[in-house]
Amino acid sequence: MAGDSQRPGEFELIARYFAPIAGPGGLGLRDDAGLLRPARGYELVVTTDALVAGVHFLPDDPPASIARKALAVNLSDLAAKGAKPDGFVLTLVLPKDWTPDWLADFAGGLAQEAQAGGCPLIGGDTVSTSGPLTLSITAFGSVPAGRMVRRSGAKSGDLVLVSGTIGDGALGLKVHAPGRPDWVAGLGEAARAHLTERYLHPRPRLVLAEALQLHASAAMDVSDGLVGDLAKLLSASGVGAEIDLDTVPLSDAARAAIMADPALAELAWTGGDDYEILCTASEREYPALAAAAERAGLGLAPIGRVTSQEGTVRYLEAGRARLFAQGSFTHF
Repeated sequence: MAGDSQRPGEFELIARYFAPIAGPGGLGLRDDAGLLRPARGYELVVTTDALVAGVHFLPDDPPASIARKALAVNLSDLAAKGAKPDGFVLTLVLPKDWTPDWLADFAGGLAQEAQAGGCPLIGGDTVSTSGPLTLSITAFGSVPAGRMVRRSGAKSGDLVLVSGTIGDGALGLKVHAPGRPDWVAGLGEAARAHLTERYLHPRPRLVLAEALQLHASAAMDVSDGLVGDLAKLLSASGVGAEIDLDTVPLSDAARAAIMADPALAELAWTGGDDYEILCTASEREYPALAAAAERAGLGLAPIGRVTSQEGTVRYLEAGRARLFAQGSFTHF
């Protein structure tokens, strides 16, 4: 971003870039708070994520992509809880050198994701900093009372399921970031484009929300890596699992990358940024859940089974036990 002496002040900034995105609950972004009215018999589901330049995205990523990702990762959490999005609030901490053009592109991307997810802006805050661009979104959704899908419901004998494909986001960061490893050059243009797109623009699986609500015993989204996030779900449920890594769904682009460098398989399983749904379901409920995914044009692959051995996860690759030094991305 470069400096701009014609930048609007805070109130004009809100009116110009963000008020047009706001839903009715935003009250025109002229008040101190937004307003949500859950329908009778529904409960609110709340999730929040913070993103920092240089940690969650590259500082020179397209502003529209930064905005889309910031909202999408929250919508992904709502989807995994079986919730319908109702609205979100944005805290935007802008570096001193922001420009109106940058902010216009950011607001455009935010509007695109908000419309696609049916999740209008209802409020927030904007401030300036001498540090890196930082933003935080808190999203609100609703579910019928008592129907939120928690991490803690998995039971011994349940199938372990994952939507879409795993590993594209982590591999996409390697393709997108400077200092690309040698294997990137061996991928075709379409594969590189696919992996980059999956990293820049997560796809929240809101189409599965209602089916999860009806048929899943436990669920969460895969943000920090399949291996690490599965451990969190199993820990919350007090169970274990046996997982066949050969059944974890991979895109053609991810398979091509792993063929070029087999060590990338571990990155695919542990690297994160997938934003797919990881869930469990009984044998009885699985067919209905799989049918709902198929109607939505989305794969839902069984990758293993829940066991009664709390804290024990057995991973198999080509029939042999596989261990992981680190299961997921961590900030600490």
